[in-house]
Amino acid sequence: MRFVNTIKVALRALRRSAMRSILTALGIIIGVAAVIAMVSIGNGAKSQVEASIASLGQNILLVFPGTANTGGMRGGWGSASTLTVEDALAIQHEVAGVVNVSPEMRDRSQVLANGLNWNTQVLGEDVSYLDIRIWSISDGEMFSEADVRSAAKACVIGRTVVNQLFPDSDPIGQTLRIRNIPFKVVGVLAPKGFNFRGDDQDDVVIIPYTSHLKRLARRPNLNSILVQATSPDDMPRVQQDITDLLQQRRSGREPDFTVRSQLEIAEAATATSKTMTVLLAAIAGVSLIVGGIGIMNIMLVSVTERTREIGIRLAVGAHGRDVLLQFLVEAIILSVMGGALGILLGIGASQLVSKLNNWPVLVSTSAIVGAVAFSAVIGIFFGFYPARKAARLDPIEALRYE
Repeated sequence: MRFVNTIKVALRALRRSAMRSILTALGIIIGVAAVIAMVSIGNGAKSQVEASIASLGQNILLVFPGTANTGGMRGGWGSASTLTVEDALAIQHEVAGVVNVSPEMRDRSQVLANGLNWNTQVLGEDVSYLDIRIWSISDGEMFSEADVRSAAKACVIGRTVVNQLFPDSDPIGQTLRIRNIPFKVVGVLAPKGFNFRGDDQDDVVIIPYTSHLKRLARRPNLNSILVQATSPDDMPRVQQDITDLLQQRRSGREPDFTVRSQLEIAEAATATSKTMTVLLAAIAGVSLIVGGIGIMNIMLVSVTERTREIGIRLAVGAHGRDVLLQFLVEAIILSVMGGALGILLGIGASQLVSKLNNWPVLVSTSAIVGAVAFSAVIGIFFGFYPARKAARLDPIEALRYE
């Protein structure tokens, strides 16, 4: 009951100087709002990158060429072009926990159709590529296993290529020329959008990897191998097994390949977003400290103004701890009230930024709880000294104060 009365007295005291109380809480309001808005924008960017990485497929492992060192000539990552179709088949047949494998060829070419031309990415893949990428066909169908075995001149194309080369016609069954070699369009991919690097995933032509090797690249080596594991839990083991198998196939030679998991790629891609989120939150948090200093300053002024009131309370029997509790409660109310208003302002600001700039935002519950808790701690921390000073006033000296 005594604590309830203390809260009532504290609210009455704050209401007497309403404008000053609002201005005092303004620092906390701005600080909490800034923290929530910055964290929401940072989390939104991070979630967008994660969603883009997820669009690459599930449980993906990528095998890339490594470094080369031949005859005194040294090259960096990707310069060793020693991955073969046999390596891909060995992974598929000898590594437990592998669901799908797609030998991969990549380059860019000028493609022609209907008197139009367009520079696009040409991928050589296996039939299982769409299953690995969780990508569907919107029109037509995927080329078949028979097409892969026979290195058929068949292709599926992305929506961007359709818009550029077949703007007013159905592309299914039409001919698309890659380096003057005619390929029949058998399917159109469902739209997928941009990936985390900002590349248009729909700007692509996919042909059988055998066709790319024999008809376009005319070389035996692959650019990479795409592997899908059964589950995320199996990925570390499968990654190690692939590394061991490929090293064994090279008879102990220096590794000329790199095996990376989708988890590693995701961590690398989101590292910058995480750093920026923490940095922005830390900068915004400075305003919370400034707001806390403002609360301490105003509470010290309040103690000075209410010296006689404190003296009267102490003279009629109030204990020092009662006075301390009253001023401490006032400081906590100011900071918590500022925190609550800051939450509303922060959520509103993040949504406004999202609409004006078309940025993704993700309001974090943990950020809200943390901001409120931090504002309460600030009220206790910065309010304790003025409250302690008020509680230690000598009643006789306080009554004499003019």
